[in-house]
Amino acid sequence: MLNKEIQKALNEQVSVEAQASYNYLAMASWCDKSGLQGAAKFLYRQSDEERQHMLKLFKYINESGGHASTPGIKQAQADYKSIGQVFELALNQEMDNTRCINSLAEICLKYKDYSSFNFLQWFISEQHEEEMLFRSILDKIRIIGNEEKGLFWIDKEIGGIEVKG
Repeated sequence: MLNKEIQKALNEQVSVEAQASYNYLAMASWCDKSGLQGAAKFLYRQSDEERQHMLKLFKYINESGGHASTPGIKQAQADYKSIGQVFELALNQEMDNTRCINSLAEICLKYKDYSSFNFLQWFISEQHEEEMLFRSILDKIRIIGNEEKGLFWIDKEIGGIEVKG
């Protein structure tokens, strides 16, 4: 049976993952309408990945004797100034998510719930990969630039990135 504090923290992480999925969906929509189909394709896949993370947590809570709850989701930002802003916000979101996962791991250790702590190791590794990925995309955007020809190349580059998680 899950400790109530751990259950609460896991449900909060469910909400974080759901919000991330929703935010990526909004970013994908902006890219689609801006003619950046490669970035849109990538962000749609990111949205799906975050939803899968949410479900993984959701199922774990129930399988561990807790009660998973569906999260409330805030309206996502709909307009962006540039592809650079989209990926800057995405990186910030991933860094926030990493902080949340690390905090959750600390709570599990506090209550000596080593099973949940072990479960979270996958998420900890995943967050490291996500932050590296978004940093590399931002590096490419900075190198190639946001001008018309640069946008073509960066969109093509982003569209070719495989989403792992």
